[in-house]
Amino acid sequence: MKLALILNVVNPKLGGVLIRGEKGTAKSTTVRALSGLVPELNVVNLPVSATEDRVVGALDIEHAIKKGEKKFEPGLLAAAHGHILYVDEINLLDDHIVDVLLDAAAMGVNTVEREGISYSHPSRFLLVGTMNPEEGDLRPQLLDRFALSVEIGGERDVQERTLVIRRRLEYERDPASFAARYEREQKRALNQILQARERLDHIPISDDMLELAAKIGIALEVEGHRSDITLIKTAVALAAWQGKETVSLDHMQEAAHLVLPHRMRRQPFEDTGGIEQRLQTILTSVGWVPS
Repeated sequence: MKLALILNVVNPKLGGVLIRGEKGTAKSTTVRALSGLVPELNVVNLPVSATEDRVVGALDIEHAIKKGEKKFEPGLLAAAHGHILYVDEINLLDDHIVDVLLDAAAMGVNTVEREGISYSHPSRFLLVGTMNPEEGDLRPQLLDRFALSVEIGGERDVQERTLVIRRRLEYERDPASFAARYEREQKRALNQILQARERLDHIPISDDMLELAAKIGIALEVEGHRSDITLIKTAVALAAWQGKETVSLDHMQEAAHLVLPHRMRRQPFEDTGGIEQRLQTILTSVGWVPS
């Protein structure tokens, strides 16, 4: 989950993250922690009950008729420009509003039209949606619009689960002291993000990698070409984050796990193990050796 969010900060054009998991698995906490890591990012919350006007903004038609000029009341898409737009329980949001969010995220512009009057403004943001699949899923057409998707569950290892409890209690007891303890680690991560951004546009994309992305999409029966392009962009962002100068097969393999699962057609009764096997078969055919 953390990696998917960071890659979207490294390359804000990736297209957002969908986080699926049961309640109480720190989905919201992790998203908000990202704004603490990168000071330039604020978290703008979009509630499930938000109306379309609250999201996109509103045009004052009466003012336009009387004064002959446009008057726009900014919505959440304007407030989120340059920041994180966070939607908890996005699967419970009206499909039309989800479409509006995804269109704005893809185009970087929000356009409002009312009674023949239109107004546009920049709206570039990192869209993060969280959901509990037990409460319903998104339509496949909407799932495909999220660049990356991760599924998380409660920690099953006793020691790791104990560590989660301990750190949570330490934070509640003394938030300032807890934050100070990890300040150096936070600064190191921020520097790594900034360096990755500088490196991003200098990483070459070979024809072999483009062909591999196409082969993976075909073999895993992923519809459309959005996933192929996103797979390449994610692998490049991953290479930049890791301080590499080129994209490797390992980067493609790791990126595939973030880009493809929510887009794939699964065979009847096929579990994630079967999908993983198909992916490994393709990668090993071009020389990938599992680490």
